Amino acid sequence: MFSIMASSSSFFVRCFPLLFFFFFSHVQAVKSPIHPRDVLPLLPRQVSWPILNSLNSAIDLLPAFVGSVSSQNHIVSWKGACFYENTAWMEFHNKSGSEFGGGTLHIKVSKAHSWTCLDLYLFATPYRVTWDYYFLSREHTLEIDKWEDRAEYEYVKNKGISIFLMQAGMLGTLEALWEVFPLFTNTGWGESANLGFLKKHMGASFESRPQPWYTNISVDDIHSGDFLVISKIRGRWGGFETLEKWVTGSYAGHSAVFLKDSEGKLWVGESGHENEKGEDIIAVIPWDEWWDLELNKDDSNPHIAVLPLHPDVRAKFNETAAWEYALSMAGKPYGYHNMLFSWIDTIDGNYPPPLDAHLVASAMTVWSKMQPEYAANLWNEALNKRLGTKGLDLSDILVEIEKRGSSFDQLLTVPEQDDWIYSDGKSTSCIAFVLEMYKEAGLFDPIADSIQVTEFTIKDAYTLRFFENNSSRLPKWCNDADNVKLPYCQILGKYRMELPGFNSMDPYPHMNERCPSKPPKYSRPPNC
Repeated sequence: MFSIMASSSSFFVRCFPLLFFFFFSHVQAVKSPIHPRDVLPLLPRQVSWPILNSLNSAIDLLPAFVGSVSSQNHIVSWKGACFYENTAWMEFHNKSGSEFGGGTLHIKVSKAHSWTCLDLYLFATPYRVTWDYYFLSREHTLEIDKWEDRAEYEYVKNKGISIFLMQAGMLGTLEALWEVFPLFTNTGWGESANLGFLKKHMGASFESRPQPWYTNISVDDIHSGDFLVISKIRGRWGGFETLEKWVTGSYAGHSAVFLKDSEGKLWVGESGHENEKGEDIIAVIPWDEWWDLELNKDDSNPHIAVLPLHPDVRAKFNETAAWEYALSMAGKPYGYHNMLFSWIDTIDGNYPPPLDAHLVASAMTVWSKMQPEYAANLWNEALNKRLGTKGLDLSDILVEIEKRGSSFDQLLTVPEQDDWIYSDGKSTSCIAFVLEMYKEAGLFDPIADSIQVTEFTIKDAYTLRFFENNSSRLPKWCNDADNVKLPYCQILGKYRMELPGFNSMDPYPHMNERCPSKPPKYSRPPNC
């Protein structure tokens, strides 16, 4: 009996989804005692996961903002994942006898699509984030015994408590976690998950290259200013880069730049190089050492391409100024301060649905409570720069925005300025470091003063019309073993690197300060 079941399992897995949906498509459109999605985890794993995989994705981990409530007269209504009719309102009281009192958030849920579903919610102010779930059709309450201080009380009274729905429901959220979790694992499973995510959400192809998957370059063919783009597809950095690529539209997640000294020795300048203490810093290291790290010690399966500068652009490149800049930055920390802000240029055109500024603010609130020192590094200082303030934490920043009659989504779009000095010096991410060097070396002249390179993503960099456009001038070793001749030189990686829009855009004043980037098309208007 066991052998019969085992031999037929693949047939069962392939056919059951069709039978499953065929059966339920013929059920009358009434409230079901049990909804098919609610019982999937009770089925054998080889049956349930293929179905769940077709229904949900990592995007379903993102809560959807449904509204803010600030009083009994301000009622918000929405449709949930389980309950189709929902309303909420806020009641202020002082049951605790505290200075500013507390409040009760009322949520009435009804018309569930089945008897077994439930809805998950997050509730946030600048000072707290909590969650709850609702299984029964009735009025529910969320009690807040007392407000943190006057600032929270005033904020809720004027702006309200933000409500977020986990739109995939309990099971969908668990399934979405199943898609996200392997992205960060340093395994073959993790690598496949990253490739699958980028294919699904960006349309990437990942065509295999013929072996050997690495190329030993000739140092004589490399010049100062030639650009390195890197894509990592497994492990901790692979997972991070996958999400970065998805939200920005970049088909690479890291970058570096070549420098040659007066004796002809080749170096690599990089922001994000890990030192012996495990810190990410800006470094200028010998090419041989850098290449050995990538070839033999980087377990993220890096894919690397060299983008040689065009001869006319190279003629403008001031090598002395480039070296001076690189050495002045060497040893400084990686530019976490402006990493986030190169992505967000618009109020609503950069967020993959259902992500929005409300959710960003709530995520920042959670992180600020968990890791306040990292929060200061990642966004507090940068937000203070945009407000013209100093030393405000995230809660104070949100209150200050409200006092000014502005909004958090507007604040996020204020362009980063290259000359801003943070507590640990000038802040440059991997791509900002390369482009700031280009700026110092004269490549953005005569409009350099109106270019803020800290607003550029990696995609924005490789689409600049700075690079070689004549394949006959590429080095002989460039793509020599590949039957597909790319317009740049891939030197490492099993899969062919794609760089959509490569070498297609001339610089213009205020470039990339107001550009949308919504997946999967990542369309952008001219001169944004």
